[in-house]
Amino acid sequence: MVGYASAIGSHVGMVRSNNQDSGYAGRRLFLVADGMGGHAGGDVASALAAQAIAGIESPSADRSAADASATARTLRDQLLQTNRMLRATVGDRPELAGMGTTFTGFITVEDRLALAHIGDSRLYLLRDDRLTQITKDHTFVQRLVDSGRITEEEAKTHPRRSVLMRVLGDVDSSPEIDTEVLETRPGDVWLLCSDGLCGYVEEVDIEKILRRRTTLQSAVDALIDKSLAHGAPDNVTVVLVETLPEALPAEETPEPRFAGSAATEVPGGERISTGRTRLLNRRRIVRRGQPVAESHFEPRVDEYLSELIAETKRRNRRRRVLGVLGLLAIVGAIAGALALGYQWTQTRYYVGTDGATVIIYRGIQQNLGSISLSSIAENTEIPLDTLDGNEQRAVERTLSAGSLEEAREIVLRLGED
Repeated sequence: MVGYASAIGSHVGMVRSNNQDSGYAGRRLFLVADGMGGHAGGDVASALAAQAIAGIESPSADRSAADASATARTLRDQLLQTNRMLRATVGDRPELAGMGTTFTGFITVEDRLALAHIGDSRLYLLRDDRLTQITKDHTFVQRLVDSGRITEEEAKTHPRRSVLMRVLGDVDSSPEIDTEVLETRPGDVWLLCSDGLCGYVEEVDIEKILRRRTTLQSAVDALIDKSLAHGAPDNVTVVLVETLPEALPAEETPEPRFAGSAATEVPGGERISTGRTRLLNRRRIVRRGQPVAESHFEPRVDEYLSELIAETKRRNRRRRVLGVLGLLAIVGAIAGALALGYQWTQTRYYVGTDGATVIIYRGIQQNLGSISLSSIAENTEIPLDTLDGNEQRAVERTLSAGSLEEAREIVLRLGED
């Protein structure tokens, strides 16, 4: 029977004043929730959701007797019940209207994971030293990427990237929740994270940190540090779970731990308020991030999507127009520079030959592709063979002059003893 080891951490970031993330690492249940609603209730929503879902974990449950598919359905049903609880909370506390939270988490069932997911927190898998994203974001920009309207790179900077299409909370009475059963094997490392990590740290850097880990907790700390190095403009929460060949002895199994907002008041749970977390919360980073837009929910209605898609098309058209104008400006600048350069060449002269006669040329000897940068200014009608050997060679090599008068003086000196 396989076993599982875990580590968890959360940081408020360098910009936000409160931590709207919540995380949980239990014996069988692991999750990340990212609240929305700002000071009005994002931290409350994620904490309530994390605490409510953590309540379904039973330390004494016989995991071998459970069915992974049934467990996934149970997790989904509990999330729907949590959604009703969040809406009821807003009924009692109107100042929390509009609060909501993402949720990504799983329950282990022997060598399988019962996954539930809603929002834009993510689950990744590191297997054979290769990182793969398992969940798909429930965001407007992901809809645009899926439909081929924008690229993954464009999605990273899209002005609507903070728009969530599915969340738990006071926004939807019956949200659609993705569930899935995943197989795991010893050596797998599962990463649950809020978008404070995956939104600012490249996947290649995440993969490197996980591959080079010495312990799970050191990897969690390194991932948070990497987000801080990028300015940490958002809260960041990380949960790592490693699949082991066999279960840990009871004395080595850690107690359930909460992190982030859910760690404030959780009966029976261990708070993640270690010396390291306090140090991270005080840490000053030179590269301070800019404030980011608050995540917010928009209803999944065709009219709204059509409006946003039309806005994206207008934005892309503006970008193409600006690109064309920029290209024209560059071409114009190059053409202007070439014109000025050509004008300068026409102020220069040199004495040369057409092979038979001494010629005064205007311009310079070089050509610009097939374009000659010189022309005949005067044909002196002096036969080249009337000059002595040294003068012939000098004329063939050309004699530069700063003006037509100077070129004529050079011609007059030819043949003088």
